[in-house]
Amino acid sequence: MATDALRAQIAGKWQSAFSRLNRGEPGISGLLSFSEAWTIAADFLQPRDLADPAPKKEHDMQEVRGAFDTLSKSKMLPMLLENFLESMRKQRYLIEREVDQFMSQYDSTEDCQYIAGLVLRLVEWYKAWAPIPELGYTILSAYTLAFHTQTFSILPPSFASGFKALVASTLTLIDSDTLPTWAHHPALAYYNPKRPDVPLWSAFDQLGLLDRYESLISSVCYEHIEAHIQETCAGKWGEPMLARLREWMAEKIVPWMIMPYARGARNTDEARSMLQGIGSRFDFHVCKTLSDLRTKEIFDIIVDYPDSLCALQDLKECLQRVDQRTELVQTLRKANKKRLLHPGADTKDILLQYVSIIRCLRIVDPPGVLLYKVADPIRKYLRERPDTIRCIVASLVGDGESGDSLVDENEPIQPLQQLQVEDYTDPNWEPEPIDAGPEFRTNKPSDVISTLVSIYDSKDLFVKELQVLLAQRLLSIKDGNFERERRNIEILKIRFGESALQVCEVMLRDMTDSKRIDQHVQSQKSLSLHPTIISGHFWPPLQSSTLTMPGQLKELQDEYSKQYTTFKPDKRLRWLPQLGSIKLELTLQDRTVSADVSLLEAAFIELFSEKDIWTIDELTTRVRSIDRISAAKALATWVDMGVLKAGGDSVYRLLEVAEEVPTSSSAAAIQHLPAVEEVPTIMTVQQQQAEQMKVYWKFIEGMLTNLGQLSLDRIQSMLKLAPGYDRTIEQLASFMEAARREGLVTVKDGVWKLNR
Repeated sequence: MATDALRAQIAGKWQSAFSRLNRGEPGISGLLSFSEAWTIAADFLQPRDLADPAPKKEHDMQEVRGAFDTLSKSKMLPMLLENFLESMRKQRYLIEREVDQFMSQYDSTEDCQYIAGLVLRLVEWYKAWAPIPELGYTILSAYTLAFHTQTFSILPPSFASGFKALVASTLTLIDSDTLPTWAHHPALAYYNPKRPDVPLWSAFDQLGLLDRYESLISSVCYEHIEAHIQETCAGKWGEPMLARLREWMAEKIVPWMIMPYARGARNTDEARSMLQGIGSRFDFHVCKTLSDLRTKEIFDIIVDYPDSLCALQDLKECLQRVDQRTELVQTLRKANKKRLLHPGADTKDILLQYVSIIRCLRIVDPPGVLLYKVADPIRKYLRERPDTIRCIVASLVGDGESGDSLVDENEPIQPLQQLQVEDYTDPNWEPEPIDAGPEFRTNKPSDVISTLVSIYDSKDLFVKELQVLLAQRLLSIKDGNFERERRNIEILKIRFGESALQVCEVMLRDMTDSKRIDQHVQSQKSLSLHPTIISGHFWPPLQSSTLTMPGQLKELQDEYSKQYTTFKPDKRLRWLPQLGSIKLELTLQDRTVSADVSLLEAAFIELFSEKDIWTIDELTTRVRSIDRISAAKALATWVDMGVLKAGGDSVYRLLEVAEEVPTSSSAAAIQHLPAVEEVPTIMTVQQQQAEQMKVYWKFIEGMLTNLGQLSLDRIQSMLKLAPGYDRTIEQLASFMEAARREGLVTVKDGVWKLNR
């Protein structure tokens, strides 16, 4: 049961509420006026159906304001707002019905004009149901929040894609003179035809769509930037694009950004301040998109260097703004592995691309961290190629197979740079870049030649290859002009040092001395033989042969040797006839044949002066152990000239009288002659090393005989005890692999043993 105190409290509250509603008037006259005011206000706020053809009910605004004033004095406006929002919820089906109509049209056509129509129609509903401003900000904000909430709950999932398409169509206005279909909406027809999207942005703001779909609007701008960069910048490397893109942003994108991101700005400075943050984000995206594009194109950009210099400079600026260095390294390494580091690529092409990579990445990243990370697999691959050193050396002396050179003529000639210990007391010393690896050093060689030579641990390999290449070039000179080679040696002295080129100077002096000796011999006795005389101790090993010259050719050699010994009694000549050539004239019954041929070919044709028919075996016996393939090739020269005729069983007959048409047997014999490769004059460095390694085979054979089986590391450590052994483990591995192919050894799980 209620206590007296409770009854008294309830009675007091009731009396207080009655007095507030009655406003101190006698009787219930105040309650009657409050009831009338509630009815007028509720009827005024009642949400109406815009589709109802009945005319809108007219209200006496003075009476309405009086009703709201009465409710305000009675402190019943919150209750009226709650009643109004409930009425809105009950009338929501009116809006939902129209939303379904617009969205069904959009879903069937995917035309964003229906989304624009829906947005403008929702604004009409928003304005039609909105309370008058005199009610104050609190009621208006509560209404706006409720309307936004109910509208968002009505919109189907497909609205987001339609809204994105509509926003994207506003962006196309900046690059196109053609208006989209939604621009012809009656609600937009009165506005500026150049910017018919301005009322749309206002509608988006009123409906709360800008805040709700903020990330979606940003994504539309991001995608537009990406599409524009892809369209205007892809494959265009000869002109700077980043500055042009920023101009495009300032002229086209910034005016568009004012509506979604700087709405309400009262002046230019205020708009600039509001756009500063989002503008920085879009500029970052421009740099990132251009960086991604150039990263995908980086291999072709490097191939096109120096014509692609502008693209590299753009990439450098983008990488300073965007941290895409790791992606660049990974992309370029992957492209190099797929397109460059494979057996189908020529070593010269790999070196040319590597040099371009060096020059390009030094533009993008002067400290060299990116180059260090990208070049490592290229350097390892080049070390495994046997002709890498030869290609580098050939380029140094201008003996490349093509017009491309690894050496830039504009680069100053300077000594090879060596790694130096960092001087931390240097006031200009700077720490290594933050993304540098533990093995990176900032004072790596800066010139291209030093970088190429540093692929190998020692420059001695290059010096040996220089000697081989110079020997071949000197022996190929016919006119006695050695000025070019003398200039090359002087240049190489600067790079490799005086001591490294001493042997090359001796070879060059041998060539000039040879010419002088020949002039002396010819002055004593005129001979048709002009040999090149070299000192065997300083020259690389030459290809040996047991060729013996017959007849008058032998007599010429003997006579020249006799005159030379008279001139230099302490020296003797050792002839290498397989390396020479001769110009001779053959006198036959019906014709005279002139030819410039090798001495082997001359030896064979001279033997036909003894008799007209020879077998290939008889010929090879007379000239001492020439293989049948080389002999067949030499004889084929005379068959092609019509001097000899090939018959069956490898028989050759001298044609004193020329045959007009070769017989079928002779043509068949010529057609089926085996092909033979030209044998180089000078043994290459690899051939020299292989010959020298044969000396150590007995050591290896003895190890494997006594110890059974050994690993490559163990063989290498034991061979170091042998006198004069200075091979690397990679060279030993190549030699052991060659021995395995010959069947001398076998290997399993990295352990070698003799093949018994």
